[in-house]
Amino acid sequence: MHEAIQKAKALIEAMEYIRQFKGKIVVVKLGGSILDDIELQKKLLIDVAFMATVGIRPVIVHGGGKAINRAMDDAGIEPTWVQGQRYTDKRTLAIVEHTLINTVNKPICDVLNGMGFDAMGLHSLSSCVLFAQQLRLEGENGRKLDLGLVGEIFKINSKLVETLCAAGTIPVIAPVAIEKMGGKLNVNADSAAGKLAAGIKAEKLIVLSDTNGILRNIKDPESRISSVNEDDIKKLIADGTINSGMMPKVQACLDAIDGGVKKAHIIDGRTEHSLLLEIYTDKGVGTQILK
Repeated sequence: MHEAIQKAKALIEAMEYIRQFKGKIVVVKLGGSILDDIELQKKLLIDVAFMATVGIRPVIVHGGGKAINRAMDDAGIEPTWVQGQRYTDKRTLAIVEHTLINTVNKPICDVLNGMGFDAMGLHSLSSCVLFAQQLRLEGENGRKLDLGLVGEIFKINSKLVETLCAAGTIPVIAPVAIEKMGGKLNVNADSAAGKLAAGIKAEKLIVLSDTNGILRNIKDPESRISSVNEDDIKKLIADGTINSGMMPKVQACLDAIDGGVKKAHIIDGRTEHSLLLEIYTDKGVGTQILK
């Protein structure tokens, strides 16, 4: 009886959030261990399905770095890194595209479709919604560093994403973009999620990673910072609390809120139902980033 009462209380707590977010678009970025653990991924997608059932309009953006590394290793290609980013030549791009679409994107769509939902893969071999220009990094002495076929997003086909969401379809987006001349560019998945959330004026961006948010002490999971704003983040970067591994996720959140998204969140996707706990409970389980 006690367990049943607790479940009822959880539903009551969720009710106001369900009402608040009904009809709103929430962008969910999948990455880290979730993409390598099929059972963990299925549990996470059940949370996404729940969101869709109660009226939220989820949009999924996924990465796939570990799967790409394995595919390159199988092909006998040694990856080259420039300031932590993968140098992408034509052969590498072909592997990146094939892996993201066939190894990552399609199975996500298959799981959601198998649960009775309408999921559609949006990528460079179907309807692409990401448009980018070649990215050049700043090197020493002001020199520009070449990353090859790596892109920086400058435009989103927001109308297509919004139309699919309004029709009850769950868009599942792979981070390969189209450039102005029609070529293809590899883009960072965190950055893609942040720019997409801003472009479609999503209610929230939720970045799923392998840590339960921003930690004051990287070795202490209990040192999670539950809420920060842009000024706080600048201080945390300056004092080294936010390191290079967390920076792309934080920058994606900043891109989102600078573009009009109300809140962005970084949560641990390995924690069961972390997605629902962050959206539908008072305390949450990650770090929320506010304007």
